[in-house]
Amino acid sequence: MRRACLILGILVLALVWLGPLLDGLRDSFSAHMLAHMGVVAIAAPLMAIGVPLGPTPGASRAFTLALPASLVELIVVWSWHAPALRVLAQSSLFVTAVEQVTFLAAGLFLWLACLPRRGSDTTGYAAGAFALLLTSIHMTLLGALLALTPRPLYGTGETSCFGIALSAQQDQELGGVIMLLVGAAVYLAGGVTLFARILATPPRKTV
Repeated sequence: MRRACLILGILVLALVWLGPLLDGLRDSFSAHMLAHMGVVAIAAPLMAIGVPLGPTPGASRAFTLALPASLVELIVVWSWHAPALRVLAQSSLFVTAVEQVTFLAAGLFLWLACLPRRGSDTTGYAAGAFALLLTSIHMTLLGALLALTPRPLYGTGETSCFGIALSAQQDQELGGVIMLLVGAAVYLAGGVTLFARILATPPRKTV
């Protein structure tokens, strides 16, 4: 099961970086968002599930890993969607590559920090659930901001996404909706799943 998830995650990553998205990755914001969500919300969790994890760390370490990982994800995602950095990524293949590798690194860090390990207790589940739910919240905020902002933030010209002509405003709105439907939903599902494990874990008997 773990090996299958790891292989599937690598295949998704290869499809995103080497497939048809590559042509529109730097020109279309919605294509960029599809690639972004494919990396952090699909490939990263699959690869993290496929990585063998050691025994759970102590309760304090569980919090020190999961919560900073969520903060790193927030900083990386919001920074790369700042108009100045987005324009820089559009103009340079090298910067685009750095952007995508940063997305993968932040996504793997978060999912590896949040996924349950052998011997995880309710404290570890709580840390992971909180971090994933926090990430879902900031993904929702950014997606809503991009979808509802009344003016385009990333240029004014017409662009094409998979052969569909879009204005800059439409392209940005579609990208925001993709982040809401994929990113926010996946992190919310991960957080809710870990929270459900907390409820399903029998209380420890006290002597």
